Amino acid sequence: MSLSLFQSPGSIVALDDDPDYLAMLSLVAPKEWYVRFFVHTEECIRQLQLEPPLWEADAWAQQELVDNWRQTGAPLIPQILRYWSRFARRRYGLTQVCVVDYSMPEMNGLQMLGELVDWPGMRVLLTGQADEQIAVQAFNRGLIEQFIPKHATDVSRRLIDALVRLQRLASGQASQVWRGTLTPMQNALLRQPSIARAIGDLILSRWVEYVVIGAPFGVLGRDADGNVGWLQLEPSTGLEELAEMAESVGAKAEQLEAIREGRTLIDIELGQALGRSDDPAFGEAFEIGPDDTLLGALFAVPEAFTPGNDGGYNQWLAAQPARVIRR
Repeated sequence: MSLSLFQSPGSIVALDDDPDYLAMLSLVAPKEWYVRFFVHTEECIRQLQLEPPLWEADAWAQQELVDNWRQTGAPLIPQILRYWSRFARRRYGLTQVCVVDYSMPEMNGLQMLGELVDWPGMRVLLTGQADEQIAVQAFNRGLIEQFIPKHATDVSRRLIDALVRLQRLASGQASQVWRGTLTPMQNALLRQPSIARAIGDLILSRWVEYVVIGAPFGVLGRDADGNVGWLQLEPSTGLEELAEMAESVGAKAEQLEAIREGRTLIDIELGQALGRSDDPAFGEAFEIGPDDTLLGALFAVPEAFTPGNDGGYNQWLAAQPARVIRR
């Protein structure tokens, strides 16, 4: 398993000339997904062709954060918080996955996807029995990320599973930007399958969007209601240095011992990045992965340090139009 360093909710588009099939998809798609349904090919193409400049603007916004940190030393955490307050709502509306029926009267699904030259999302082709060989060839040529037979008995489950995976892939395309903040040791740790899986499971249980950074080392995450948390990551080889930092801010002897033994972590670097004036917080440490090479601790980021908190994904989703079949 590879851990994406960046994730954000996004949207899904489904195109099929059969409105009844789209109605079925609307029923099985989780309610926390924003899905738009199209019957007419040209309208779907027109909507998706509006998106590439927005994807590009978002990519530049992320790159500017890292460049600013690298060139001026500006802390990453407050920059990410400002990015969320300014750009997250626009990003939620970007289509991460397009699901298209192959057999349609205006043009077939592959022809339709071929019109989306600069659109960077993931492509899923729904096929009839006679179309499967064409779909296999399209997949092998990299024209689609997945094809799913419409006649399969478990088509709903297969489609939902594919959409979950492909949404993560689409959003995770920004990972390379953030990998530049990691040291070689941090990068190597995150590439270990057991560690990547453990962090991924923890993120999935708490947040809908996140960024993994190396300075300080950890994961800044936000849940669907806009609450922000920090997963501090600490290699066991760095515990002595962390204890020395804690001692410099007046930590007690028993607290220093708990840090050195890997039972507690202190959020000094989080506080420094936020410009906090209160005392650092201590958090219970836990092992990440099967051995003790990496420890983690969870800390809340107070709302006072999250500028322009917009209520998060849930508030954005509640403001969107109800699901309709665009006939």
